[in-house]
Amino acid sequence: MPRIESLIKELKNNEFEKAFGWLYGPKSKEQPERYIEALERFREVFSDGEVTLFSAPGRTEVGGNHTDHQHGCVLAAAVNLDVIAVVAKSEDSVIRLQSKGYPMDVVDLSDLSIQEEEKDRSQALIRGVCARFRELGYQIGGFHAYTTSNVLKGSGLSSSAAFEILVCTILNGLYNNGKMDDVEAAIVSQYAENTYFGKPCGLMDQTACSVGGFVGIDFNDPKAPVIEKVDFDFAAVGHSLCIVDTGGNHADLTDEYTAIPADMKAVAAFFGKPVLRDTDEAEFYHSFKAVREQCGDKAVLRAVLFFDDNRRAVLEKEMLHKGDFKGFLQLIKESGLSSQNKLQNIFATIAPGEQGLNVALALSERLLQGRGAYRVHGGGFAGTIQAFVPDDLLEHYQSNMEAVFGEGTCYVLSIRPIGGTKIEKGMK
Repeated sequence: MPRIESLIKELKNNEFEKAFGWLYGPKSKEQPERYIEALERFREVFSDGEVTLFSAPGRTEVGGNHTDHQHGCVLAAAVNLDVIAVVAKSEDSVIRLQSKGYPMDVVDLSDLSIQEEEKDRSQALIRGVCARFRELGYQIGGFHAYTTSNVLKGSGLSSSAAFEILVCTILNGLYNNGKMDDVEAAIVSQYAENTYFGKPCGLMDQTACSVGGFVGIDFNDPKAPVIEKVDFDFAAVGHSLCIVDTGGNHADLTDEYTAIPADMKAVAAFFGKPVLRDTDEAEFYHSFKAVREQCGDKAVLRAVLFFDDNRRAVLEKEMLHKGDFKGFLQLIKESGLSSQNKLQNIFATIAPGEQGLNVALALSERLLQGRGAYRVHGGGFAGTIQAFVPDDLLEHYQSNMEAVFGEGTCYVLSIRPIGGTKIEKGMK
């Protein structure tokens, strides 16, 4: 393992330039300073010596809006925002992890039982990952880590999944010679978030952060999802991925979010099924009038969205496989329009006067002039939209969106080709 001073020298001499160009794309120039700062802070917090660099990316949902909880199909992708770590093995069985701007997390590996007081805290994620590693027969051990993240919290880019995958990647690299594969790391991370952290999340976020690139996931059997990495060179298509933070109301949106799966499950229950994936679409349309009368208009519209978007997520993946980026963009636009009209997750009914998502989508329609694509991002109701913007329109799009929503609210991203990884000069 290289020493801190050696890594700092190599970073200053741009010896990581090719590796960073591959991982971060347009954001590669920002990385040496960021890694140098992390190395210096590790030395201040812990000690000098030999260290290893690790990284895990955030993710974006690309296709399949609210399909995962109905055991449907999704398309997700890793992005070039990440959480990075400077790491060294410790001499004891304690993990000490210092994240920039937060108190140090300390986890004693002699006790990996669930700690109720840790719920909703990063310590729970660390302890849960370690517990599952041990249960599955993998090695665990203590380490010191300093981490810093540019994965935007509250943006739908999944900072918690990135953190979980980072911990998995560290343990896998330090103590298991990389034996754990990407999919198992995602499942371990989901376990930690569900069981230790206390959040009943699905597997999409962790899978995208772990596998990298574009990832198609079929949740027909949620205990054994079918995961397919899509080899597609996003950097070659002349577009950038923009996430626009529209702000939005700060009211409790829990009821708005939970109403969507509840409505979909009500339609499935009409046919005696637990989720819409198990429901026959032809039978649904044959019984449309009766379903509408029993479940209501919004529920049947959301069921229509599920059947359509579930198909679209698969078609989007196939378009990327074929290299048909134009066809892919058309499906993204169709999905976005369907979310507006059928899923109806563009504004919160408890605050109908606040429609930042609708405003951002309307502006995107005007600014992109029929090119690119745009859609609501993530769960909806408030927060962010996603846009695929042609590079020749990027400056125009970003400046106009930020003129409305504020400086720094339009994040220009690219698709990262790999997930959680050890950072080395010659990687690609």
